[in-house]
Amino acid sequence: MDHRRAYDDFSSPQQMHADCEALERNNPRLERAARAAVEQASPSLHFEDYPREVRKKGIKIDDATARLANALHLHLD
Repeated sequence: MDHRRAYDDFSSPQQMHADCEALERNNPRLERAARAAVEQASPSLHFEDYPREVRKKGIKIDDATARLANALHLHLD
């Protein structure tokens, strides 16, 4: 049975640190993720940026859904 470990026990802390630095230097996705983590959210999360009420679409309940809801004792009136 092959016992694979999630990390390398035989590396020194200095080698593991050097590996992390090399990953940081050579991984553009990591750099983009770090930039995105400190940028402003898009679209905005602030209420004042959405001053109007947005109507919800109508919900239609067909016969099969109504039968299922009634069987589960849910009332969709």
